[in-house]
Amino acid sequence: MILDAHTICAPATSVGSGAISVIRISGPQTLPILDRMVSFRHGDAATAAGYSLKFGTVPDVDDVLVSIYRAPHSYTGEDAAELSCHASSYIVETLLERLCNAGCRLAEPGEFTQRAFVNGKMDLAQAEAVADIIASVSSAQHRVAMNQLRGGYSAELRGLRSQLLELTALLELELDFSEEDVEFADRSRLRTLLDTACSHCRQLAESFRAGNAIRNGVPVAVVGAPNSGKSTLLNAILRDDRAIVSDIPGTTRDTVEETCIIDGVLFRFIDTAGIRSASDEVEQLGIERTFRKIGEAEIVLAVVDASAPETEIRESIRMIAGKVDAKSQNLVILMNKVDLLGGNKNVNGFNNFVLNSDISKYKTKLLEISAKAGLGLDELRSTLVSCSGLASATGTLVTNARHAAALRTAATSLSAVSDGLDRGLPTDLLAEDLRAALEALGSITGQITTDETLGEIFSHFCIGK
Repeated sequence: MILDAHTICAPATSVGSGAISVIRISGPQTLPILDRMVSFRHGDAATAAGYSLKFGTVPDVDDVLVSIYRAPHSYTGEDAAELSCHASSYIVETLLERLCNAGCRLAEPGEFTQRAFVNGKMDLAQAEAVADIIASVSSAQHRVAMNQLRGGYSAELRGLRSQLLELTALLELELDFSEEDVEFADRSRLRTLLDTACSHCRQLAESFRAGNAIRNGVPVAVVGAPNSGKSTLLNAILRDDRAIVSDIPGTTRDTVEETCIIDGVLFRFIDTAGIRSASDEVEQLGIERTFRKIGEAEIVLAVVDASAPETEIRESIRMIAGKVDAKSQNLVILMNKVDLLGGNKNVNGFNNFVLNSDISKYKTKLLEISAKAGLGLDELRSTLVSCSGLASATGTLVTNARHAAALRTAATSLSAVSDGLDRGLPTDLLAEDLRAALEALGSITGQITTDETLGEIFSHFCIGK
């Protein structure tokens, strides 16, 4: 991709939300444009050293502090500057207007980071991590994005791709000497590398499930019969009256979604309609949506009214468990309203029921709580974090759907090469599948990409980044 020669500018901070605002400038004419616009107290921008600060005045507008960055030692790899002024919408708009009159143009979304990528300051995976860091709202999100920005993920891919490139070159060499019927690529080494690389690609692709949960929040479905206390529980977890609470059965007819950070992990709670036989068409639609949300959740909180008859409790648990995937989902049974029991009911009996029935095949935990009285909620929060497995997640996690798709493509191509070896396919076909794997891996870091792909990626960035 070839960048135009324009010098660009854009606000880097939200106007009016603090004491100062920052305007970013980047491009070959950055320093001459500043000298045309700013009256510096000492010297000028054109002769200023990189990583220096200069105080000046934009006549009739504001006093400003200008940070100077010289190519290639800047974020974009170009001559760049950051102009700090008072956080007034009038001042910022006037400064941007004067910058454009002096020779700048307004930057497109993500154009500063796009220039950093094109100028070799970061690869495409690192560039995408910039947007993830800006959007991070939890320590887990921040940790994963920082690992990607600092190149840990890219280093894994480069190492993998480097080994495959070596073998591809040897296979290509065999094609040049095909008439001599010689082999330059060690087939046993090729098979070992293929198995390792294919396994690595699949492992990274499979990590997308955890990575996506960190990025978008672990989905938690709150389900149960009407009046079991689902909405009260959601409000208690959020510490906010987000869901309507009423003694009238069927109050919640649609899903209510809210996010909450617990021990550095973002959870996305989904309060659902009460599960029961309903003749009301609207309520029935809500119940059908409840069943869909159960299937989408990583964790299912089955809220049961502990003061209800035992047969009703057992049936409720069985009904919810029947909608849960025992292999991929966690089921947490919450015996709610235990503050109403006194000594009239032994909750341990229900624990034995769970352990000794067909429900034991699920990843299940049973907790005693009172959402209304706040009993057992700390244990519930700890259980949620434990079930997510994300609070202390280590290693590389893929958080980008584009990357996961490319890794799956690479794994499929590498598997095809391995199958081709078993079947004795000719070298040219093996080389073709290896090239396909290399292209898939290269598309993640931007070693192989298209302007259309770059345009789609950077269009989602904010202006000024």
